[in-house]
Amino acid sequence: MIALMNGNNSLLTLQRISKIFSKGTVDQVIALDKIDLDVAAEDYITVIGSNGAGKTTLLNIIAGVFPPEDGEIILNGRNITKLCEYRCAEFVGRVYQDPHVGTAAKMTIEENMAMALLRGQPRGLRAASNKQRRELFRAALAPLGLGLENRLNTLVGTLSGGQRQALSLVMATLSNPAILLLDEHTATLDPRTAQIVLDLTDMIVKREKMTAIMVTHNMEMALRHGNRLIMMHKGRIVVDMNQEQRAGLTIHDLVVAFERASGEEFVDDSVLLRPGNVVGSSDL
Repeated sequence: MIALMNGNNSLLTLQRISKIFSKGTVDQVIALDKIDLDVAAEDYITVIGSNGAGKTTLLNIIAGVFPPEDGEIILNGRNITKLCEYRCAEFVGRVYQDPHVGTAAKMTIEENMAMALLRGQPRGLRAASNKQRRELFRAALAPLGLGLENRLNTLVGTLSGGQRQALSLVMATLSNPAILLLDEHTATLDPRTAQIVLDLTDMIVKREKMTAIMVTHNMEMALRHGNRLIMMHKGRIVVDMNQEQRAGLTIHDLVVAFERASGEEFVDDSVLLRPGNVVGSSDL
């Protein structure tokens, strides 16, 4: 494996993490195979790999969706291995592939953002929103350039897919989580809208000095964004490159690196597609 170790400045550490689905049956799948990963503060990691490589499972483990079979997860010096998803939501922000998953259609933009602000905290009987919070919401939405700051009372269900995903991005970062997880969050958008959301992602991660892990199914995207690139295969990390190591690399170079590290031929053509090869129309 081409590896980059971050030493003692790790914000997030995964130690020997394994996850097996349908264990002990004929359908058994080893989704993660003794993963070791150190994530430094302000790392912006892109994760690439074919279907079944373990990319989304990696995010689910970090987010507490389900516990690993073995290993430990340390975040900011705290062992979060056995914490449930609700407890992890206090310090883990996430944007999903489907814009509809991260937002509530029958609630207003303001109500959605109020819920996001209180994520992982006791709700009590206090009001979910007030004048001071509205100003906070407007300030968070204004840099998107979509005019959503002037539509706080708009039902989220009336927004386009791109607008909802941009809103999801703001909601996921509103409470200043320790780490932001992006699960192919532009995969369902058309190329133009996807690029806008990616640019917004880069802007927010840089502005807020966030630590982020972005799963993508596109090699070109993985090369253009973030400061570190990881390739996964059959539940293992087979390539791990920092900014200097990946500078100037082409998609062909990545394929060669993968094949050398894994000992197998790269056969997933969908990962090689450029974003512009996807047919669609703008929905922002």
